[in-house]
Amino acid sequence: MTAPHIGNTGFNDEDDESSRIWVAGYVVRDPAVRPSSWRSTGTLEDALTAQDVVGICGIDTRALTRHLRERGSMKVGVFSGAAAARPVAELLSQVTEQPAMVGAALAAEVSTDQTYVVPAQGERRHRVVAMDLGIKGMTPELMAERGIEVHVVPQSATAQEILALEPDGVFMSNGPGDPATATHEIEVLRQVLDARVPFFGICYGNQMLGRALGFGTYKLKYGHRGINQPVMDRATGKVEVTAHNHGFAVDAPIDRESETHYGRVRVSHVCLNDDVVEGLECLDLPAFSVQYHPEAAAGPHDSAYLFDRFVDLMSTSKGESA
Repeated sequence: MTAPHIGNTGFNDEDDESSRIWVAGYVVRDPAVRPSSWRSTGTLEDALTAQDVVGICGIDTRALTRHLRERGSMKVGVFSGAAAARPVAELLSQVTEQPAMVGAALAAEVSTDQTYVVPAQGERRHRVVAMDLGIKGMTPELMAERGIEVHVVPQSATAQEILALEPDGVFMSNGPGDPATATHEIEVLRQVLDARVPFFGICYGNQMLGRALGFGTYKLKYGHRGINQPVMDRATGKVEVTAHNHGFAVDAPIDRESETHYGRVRVSHVCLNDDVVEGLECLDLPAFSVQYHPEAAAGPHDSAYLFDRFVDLMSTSKGESA
């Protein structure tokens, strides 16, 4: 964490976006001695301890960030207690023998084990099936606020199981891992596209759409992290401040429309820092995606309109089939 003081606001039971902390290790410079927020129900250290997440402090995290900025992502280990008492050569070996992120299939590790439903708030307008590849809690919540009943299904769900729920739309969430390994998810999405069911994808879901359309993906030397990344909506020219957390990207041309098996596709959004593809839009069937996190958990609210766009897409699709 590059902010110098971490833990000032403590830890509460209201803002969780998942059932647990998913990082394997946590690195900070100066941990707060005590939280100072009235909403706090405990300390960050207590939460890390309770969830068995190792942490380390006293690190110049900004210097470390600059180091990684020049050299790219690296493997690392954080050891404490009895684990740290082992010989350095043994610890180093454990670090270097970690599997590479390229080729890692991790979505199944973070997905829900069974389907659950988040009911629509007020009148139900649409039913959406959301494949959980590492979904944040705010995502179905924002859909529910728009009158969407959300059926969150495991990563292992088949296209037949998804379509049997008769969804008005299908959603694929953010999540970890190399998108090139996601053969199951990509095949499911292709069957969804074949059925012309409206589709919306976020982050990993954007990479799923890219690969389903026939584009490649690649690992970024410098992953996009943080809540202040500038992205341009190429249809309007508007620049949005967006939240990012991705180490892979879609390899699609940004200077022209592409012809795919599913018709014409254009890159709808680009990152202004490095021209990385940040969104895709199908022009001949109802599907679009973005690489960043419009659910604003955490992050800015500039892109919340994308959930409204999904609603409009489903409403239009239902009107055409009526």
